[in-house]
Formats: sequence, structure tokens, C-alpha cells
Amino acid sequence: EISEMSERSKQNVAHGLAWSYYIGYLKIVLPRVKESMEEFSRANPNVLAYRETWKLHILVPLSCDVYDDLEKADSNIKYLTDLTETTLTRAATKKRVYKHSLYTIRDEDQKLWHCAVEYATPLQSLYAMSQDECAAFSREDRLEQAKLFYRTLEEILKSSKECAGTYRLIAYEESGEAESHFLSREILWHLRQQHREEYAMYEGNQLHNPNTTLSSTELNLQISQSDLPQPLRSDGF
Repeated sequence: EISEMSERSKQNVAHGLAWSYYIGYLKIVLPRVKESMEEFSRANPNVLAYRETWKLHILVPLSCDVYDDLEKADSNIKYLTDLTETTLTRAATKKRVYKHSLYTIRDEDQKLWHCAVEYATPLQSLYAMSQDECAAFSREDRLEQAKLFYRTLEEILKSSKECAGTYRLIAYEESGEAESHFLSREILWHLRQQHREEYAMYEGNQLHNPNTTLSSTELNLQISQSDLPQPLRSDGF
């Protein structure tokens, strides 16, 4: 899965990006997500129907292909509004603003689902590195580091008491064929899964549904044949 060298040295690009993302952003905003959704729900009681989905849904495309506008990525996804802003003074910046956007996701039956969703922004750095000759970062490096980013972030968040129950990681590999509603289907799968999990908990039952989404054990990370750090390649982008 992940090379033993990578686990020990902790010097990978992805490892640093995951920790920076957590310390500098997620640890700040995630503990406030449910409170913001609670506030929004009081003002809009018919929108956020399922409390179990009151989380920040973080998209982790292993291709590192991040859209600035989700509506352009998938026409079944529509921006609804922003949740209440969190304003803090950080690193000498007065009144730095943190906020999340709510989106409406239309399913195949034209039913509307709502959730807070955004991309894991460090993936933009991985993508940019694979496009910059100075970084000597190949497409293969990018995929390996994207997988390691997801695995590292997953482990960090699982150990974080402050962030428990406030997020949902959605890691996925886009198919080679053009699918106009691939992303909305990925998000909908997670929303429905959370709803079923909550319902089963309420009923006192255990779910036995197969997991069809990517997990850390399914990321097929290549194991290095050497204990020594491997050089980044620049053989193609």
C-alpha cells in the first residue's frame, strides 16, 4: 500500500500538505460546521432534511483535477448559499474570513439533496507541481502523492477529537469515459450512505452494505522496492 520508507521518513510532499491543510484550515473550521448548519436550518427548516449529513464533504479527486466552479463540473450540482462566516485573526491578517458553500444536488429522480461541499485545496498544489518543470514532478508522482495525501489526511482526522463527526472525505478516481454527472453521483452515494447509517443506528441495526467508494485500503498505493527515498521523476506530464 504505502512504502515503509514513506511511513518512516514523513518527508513526502503529500504528508506535509495533509498536515498543513489540517492544522491551518480543517482544525479551525470543522468544529464550527454543525453550529453553522444548525443556524441555517433554524432559518430554513425545510432545506437540510437529514441531520446526519450536516458535515463538510471534502472532495479528493486522485487526478488532482479541481474545478473552481462545481456547477461547471456537473450540471446536477447548483450553488445555494453560504453558511455563516467565521472571522478570526490569523498570522497577522485581521478578520480573516472562513466560510463554506451549500449546494443542491439533483438525483436521477429529480429529488433535491443539500450539503456543504468543497475540494481539498492542497490538490491544486500537487496538480500545479506536475505542470511545472522546476518541480520535476511527473504525473505518476502526482497520483502516488494524491493517494498518500488522502491516506494521511484520513488518519489525521480519525485521531482528531475536535473534528469527529464533522466531515466526510470523498476520494474518487474519474473514469476514462466522459460522464457528465459522475461527480453528483459520487456525492449522492455518500449522502445516501450517511442517511442509511443514521437510520440503521436509530433502529438498532447494523449495516451490511458493501462499500463501493474508495477507502485507504483500496487506493492501490505502490510499494517502493527500496528503503531509500526515490527521486522525483520528470519523465512526462
